[in-house]
Amino acid sequence: MKTIEELRTRSRELSKQAVELRRKGSEVYPTNQELAKQFRQQAREAMKRCQVLIQALKRQLV
Repeated sequence: MKTIEELRTRSRELSKQAVELRRKGSEVYPTNQELAKQFRQQAREAMKRCQVLIQALKRQLV
């Protein structure tokens, strides 16, 4: 089991990664819609992983 600080750090990293991927998707959408779709999918996956870590963090704090 990871420590609380490790969970917080990783969830922040995943959140930032998701925001960056979403931004990239918006940037490339006018020229390459397929690539934008891939970026958005990766962003969704990163946010799902982030949510799992947040739930684990909540369980440890209770």
